[in-house]
Amino acid sequence: MARYLDPKNDLTFKRLFGEHPALLINFLNAVMPFEEGRHILEIEYLPAEQVPENPGKKNSIVDVKCKDNYDRQFIIEMQMDWEALFLNRIVFNAGKAYVRQLDRREVYQLLHPVYTLAILNENYDHKTPQFYHHYQIVNRENTDEIIPGLEFVLVELEKLQPSTVSERKLAVLWLRFLKEVNESITELPPEMQENDYIRQAAELCEESAFTPSELAAYEKYWDMIRLDLSIKESSLQKGMAKGREEGMAKGREEGMAKGREEGMAKGREEGREEEREKIVINCHLTGLPVESISKITGLSSEQIADILKQHNIK
Repeated sequence: MARYLDPKNDLTFKRLFGEHPALLINFLNAVMPFEEGRHILEIEYLPAEQVPENPGKKNSIVDVKCKDNYDRQFIIEMQMDWEALFLNRIVFNAGKAYVRQLDRREVYQLLHPVYTLAILNENYDHKTPQFYHHYQIVNRENTDEIIPGLEFVLVELEKLQPSTVSERKLAVLWLRFLKEVNESITELPPEMQENDYIRQAAELCEESAFTPSELAAYEKYWDMIRLDLSIKESSLQKGMAKGREEGMAKGREEGMAKGREEGMAKGREEGREEEREKIVINCHLTGLPVESISKITGLSSEQIADILKQHNIK
């Protein structure tokens, strides 16, 4: 039986979509909201932007860039850890790619659309169960009026529920591949086996296809993700301590000692529980075993199982 590496990892994602154009073409044609007759036939890879080397950035972003036979540019990103400024960054990067198409002596008619596809391992829009978000520049009073140039597609993998999706079956199959394939499975689901492109992608993710040094880089990536989670946990603890001190000072001034103590205790407990749940879910989705999650969070295996069950995560 094969052992698969997680395709969301920096190493595997770039191998799949940065080195095999046929896979990238099939993936983009399935997932992107193209008009009829405007599907990609061929692509040319473009240099990806250099990502800053720090724990919170380098290992949470995976970039592949290309342009197709219509000269449309595509920026494909795998975002493992949601950040508040992520939306600003993808607009900034798309804007740069759009502007750099022309030099000072060229005319605007030579500009071609730039598409950003961001696959998110964490949810960012908690107001809706929808997992697929397509953004364009539209007239708010008449949404049929669109200014062409920039389009953004954001996909929240955690929300993906194949049983509720009746259309775009190939898109869902690709997204399920990204979400479900990891070190814990040894055999692909039959529906993935039946698709030639996804079966090829899975074969490229087999552990036996990687050298020892590549496997070391693969594990280092997850180490950096865990470090990022730990940094966030530490920041949360510092924030809670600061909030406790400020709350106590305010309580003394207002003479509400009892209310202050009860409120802070409840807030701290709820905050710790919510953050631990988030860490458990993120670690589980990145493929960490229960034993490692238990060491990071201090929770028992039963508590971890209860959290995953509450959020309907298998």
